[in-house]
Amino acid sequence: MITPNKECPQLKEALEMESVFFKREDLHPYGSHKGRSIPVMIDLYLAQGKKHFAISSSGNAALAACFHIEKLNNNRLDKIKLEVLVGQHIFTEKLRKLEKFKNESISVTMHDRPLQTLFQKTKDGDICTLRQSTDDTALIGYSELGKELLEIPNLSAVFIGTSSGTTAQALAEYFIRINKKVELHIVQTSSCHTISNHFVDDETLDEKSIADAIVDHGALRRDNVIRLVEETNGSGWIASNEQILSAQEITKINEGIDISTNSALSVAGLMQAVYTGKTWDGSVVCVICGD
Repeated sequence: MITPNKECPQLKEALEMESVFFKREDLHPYGSHKGRSIPVMIDLYLAQGKKHFAISSSGNAALAACFHIEKLNNNRLDKIKLEVLVGQHIFTEKLRKLEKFKNESISVTMHDRPLQTLFQKTKDGDICTLRQSTDDTALIGYSELGKELLEIPNLSAVFIGTSSGTTAQALAEYFIRINKKVELHIVQTSSCHTISNHFVDDETLDEKSIADAIVDHGALRRDNVIRLVEETNGSGWIASNEQILSAQEITKINEGIDISTNSALSVAGLMQAVYTGKTWDGSVVCVICGD
């Protein structure tokens, strides 16, 4: 197991539930759950002869790419190149973390429209795009996360913050493929809920969210994710800033853990489900995704 499945007895009592776990992806060596997928993508494309990569990211995916490229380059004479493209509104702390990786092989540049710049850079095929929202290669690495989640006794449901829906799609497909009945619940924010709005009909949920990693308004995986979530008997949820802060607070008070606003999305979704009367006989896990 790469990251802990942490039982949360105090949170369980506070929410009056049978069993609650945290999947601590914030403790992944590459900083978040993106460390499951990005390295697998890079390794597969390296095997095909690619040695120059580019990524447009708000932080976690880019950090995972930087960690992995740096690790690979430590043992290579022919260095792999990575270009990280970030937007003008990236959080200062995430930009600081990314810029620590800058060297002759890894660049970090800021753009008004980073995704459009990425398209221009990679259109001739010489530079390989690391884009999880459109590349099904990104699904492969999350099977390991699914295997680890199933080590939780009597796993009944998984709650996870969702942007493009890549991780959610991969987990749902994995559970269905091996015939495990595990509900998949996705949680999005008040400023980006392109997938969850299928499940939540509330036009008042419109504010600039404090959870900055949920940014994929295009949601090209939307139809697949909705179908899979429904097939698992799960649902979608939208967390307001107030609910995110409440999730952070209840986690700190009951489990003594400080979690980021993005990580708190899964807890906020669980809290909503419980308050609407949802119950489970088995264990429920919140994926604490990272910063």
